Amino acid sequence: MIEKSTVRELAEERIAELDRGIYIVEIKINNGNQILVELDMEEGSIAIDDCISVSRNIEHNLDREEEDFSLEVSSAGLDQPLRVLKQYVKNIGKTVSVVKLDNGKKVEGVLTAANEEEIKIEVKEKKSVEGKKKKVWVTEEITFKYIELKEVKLVITF
Repeated sequence: MIEKSTVRELAEERIAELDRGIYIVEIKINNGNQILVELDMEEGSIAIDDCISVSRNIEHNLDREEEDFSLEVSSAGLDQPLRVLKQYVKNIGKTVSVVKLDNGKKVEGVLTAANEEEIKIEVKEKKSVEGKKKKVWVTEEITFKYIELKEVKLVITF
């Protein structure tokens, strides 16, 4: 079986050569040596040429005679959950949907901060305020620890 560490090393070797702010989001190796590598960039979107370059470096340095494999290198899709800190940092200021582990409750708001332990989102809700007849928009910042979260996804708006 092909080792994940070998694939990571080959991918990081090419990523360092490209020097464009690319990073690995995830590497999976399924049964039958089906290798899946997801990449992203610190700023902007990853180009197809970057995926091809990383793919070629991995493919040319693994020996198909020794062990057969299939390889797919792609960008982390917009519809996929955020999984690494660099993705959270990249998306500060964007609207995200947060699903909690304990109750499955979904909260939508603007991602305002992220670090190794938690994220913060700013949520706007209409609430009753004492002394007001109508409900008014109230903004509050909510902090979530990563261990409390099932998934965090970007909200795509057109």
